[in-house]
Amino acid sequence: MFLDELSPLFQELVSKPVAFMGGFASGLLRLNLAEEPVKSWLNQKRDPGDPPPPSSNDDHHSNGSGPQSITIE
Repeated sequence: MFLDELSPLFQELVSKPVAFMGGFASGLLRLNLAEEPVKSWLNQKRDPGDPPPPSSNDDHHSNGSGPQSITIE
């Protein structure tokens, strides 16, 4: 039963070992792929025929979901 749950993991590992290990390492190191210098390195390694990565908007904090100041009396 436990091995049935892990079989998709092993299938990905066997089919794309370099991509799997890169994703596994980035997850262990808690790297954010949308931040520098990882983002620029990934853009350099990208094949020219691949579609461009989705652009991350730095204005996503302007909708009020960011930190707010409060006053305590």
